[in-house]
Amino acid sequence: MLKNELILIKPTRHKDERGFFSETYSRRRYREFGIDVEFLQDNHSFSLEPGTLRGLHFQAPPNAQGKLVRCGKGAIFDVAVDIRKGSPTFGDWAGYELTEENGHQLYVPVGFAHGFVTLNPGSELVYKCTDYYAPHAEGSIRWDDPTIGIAWPLAEQLILNERDNIAPLLTDFKSPFTLGENS
Repeated sequence: MLKNELILIKPTRHKDERGFFSETYSRRRYREFGIDVEFLQDNHSFSLEPGTLRGLHFQAPPNAQGKLVRCGKGAIFDVAVDIRKGSPTFGDWAGYELTEENGHQLYVPVGFAHGFVTLNPGSELVYKCTDYYAPHAEGSIRWDDPTIGIAWPLAEQLILNERDNIAPLLTDFKSPFTLGENS
């Protein structure tokens, strides 16, 4: 099952009358969750409008990226799609609501395409990557591929860029990932 490949983390929040404190990353603790990687880059994405969809993106080997994703402000519906050749879950997707209130994080391993749609105005996505940004290694899959069948929230009001609208369908896609390799 695809959800066994992804790791949803629910960090503890220590709340009081002033707000809260939460440890958002500890290498020692995350190893206990099965995330034993070195993060090399942090990214921050801001979207003005609800319904802003970004994805489904990945970086090909040798610059493939695993991502630890969280919502810093607002709310997002975060999606990962298995694009590893030979995987019994190839083309399957899983989606999670990540919000500033719930503080949940999603680890998306190498070999998965990643995307999200914002649910609130002014939403921010903050994430760690296991490799540096490499424009020559960028790739994408169509966000609305009918063979994948993602049930995107706010589907009637999505805001996209041209890159995401012209990405290939899964049936026309030659994956650079193979199950058991590239991780």
